[in-house]
Formats: sequence, structure tokens, C-alpha cells
Amino acid sequence: MPRSASITRTTSETAITAMVDLDGTGTAGIQTGVGFFDHMLDQLARHSMIDMHIKCEGDRHIDDHHSVEDCGIALGQALREALGAKRGIGRYGQCALPMDDTLVTVALDLSGRPWLGWNLPFPTEKIGSFDTELVREFFQALSTHGGITLHVDLVRGLNSHHIAEAAFKGLARALRQAVEPDRRKGEAVPSTKGAL
Repeated sequence: MPRSASITRTTSETAITAMVDLDGTGTAGIQTGVGFFDHMLDQLARHSMIDMHIKCEGDRHIDDHHSVEDCGIALGQALREALGAKRGIGRYGQCALPMDDTLVTVALDLSGRPWLGWNLPFPTEKIGSFDTELVREFFQALSTHGGITLHVDLVRGLNSHHIAEAAFKGLARALRQAVEPDRRKGEAVPSTKGAL
């Protein structure tokens, strides 16, 4: 069965299409109009090996907040739909991602129970023109709408760009583990409850 999904989300603030293929090669087609965010989503696709195509037209004359948050919502919904009943997946993923001065840990559970544990302080308020507080907004929206228990922690780091990029790459590697089929499970749902 193909593990892919396409979501269209239209509000008075944004118009977004998000497509994912969990069994892809990490191909990315990202157009949000927010340069740094495009770079982060590209990293997310490439390092998770999940094909992602995201297009967003947002009210960027106000700021980037709605575009970033709503992309998190749409991507979370697409991931959840592509996972279906979550039969045969690893379910859990974790990564300690080093990037120069920075070390970020990401651990997640595709449990269907959203929770964001967040300890990722940034030394600056901006990366270029990008508001660093929007990194958390994206992770919160992804966690909530993807049904993901997600913990992100900064172990150490000096450079805001490195901290953000390590978080996205760590998320990617953890997602890759969690969505990968577990050959020993066959078609079983990885829960004693029988459902996730």
C-alpha cells in the first residue's frame, strides 16, 4: 500500500498544499516564500528520506508567523494521513544531532497523543530576517496535528542558525526511524492496545 498523502488547507491567512511520500528518497519541492524556512524544510525532507512538496501562499505582508505555523499544521496532517493505521512501523525515533558548536536531541513517538517538550533557547531573536520563535511554532503545530509526542532539547549551542538546523535535522532522523517498516512486526500495530 502506498504511504502517501496530500493535504490542501485554505484559510483567510494562508493557502497551502502539502504532499508527502513516506517511502520516498528525500526529494523536496518547497515554496513557502520564507527563505530560511524553505531551507529547513528542505533539510527535513532530505534527512528523513520522506518526499515532501509544500507550497504556501501566506499573508507575509503581516509577518511570517501564519505561513510557518500553518505549514506545520498541513505537514502534520499529511504525515498522519500517510501513516494510516501505523501498521508495522517502528513508532519511536531519536537522534542526537551534532552541528559544529551545537548538539540537539530529538525524541519522538508516533503515538497519536500530541505533546511538545521544548528546551531550545536561541541566543538571538533573528536568523537573518527569520524570527527564531517561529521554530517552536512549527514544531508545536507539527506535533499537535501529526499526533506526535515530541521532545526537543538543546544540549549546547552558540549559533542560532546551527541550533535551528540541528533541530530540523534531528527531527528528520528521528522521523525516519519512526516511520520505517519494522520487518519483525509484519503488519502488527506497535501498541499493546492494538491501535494508535
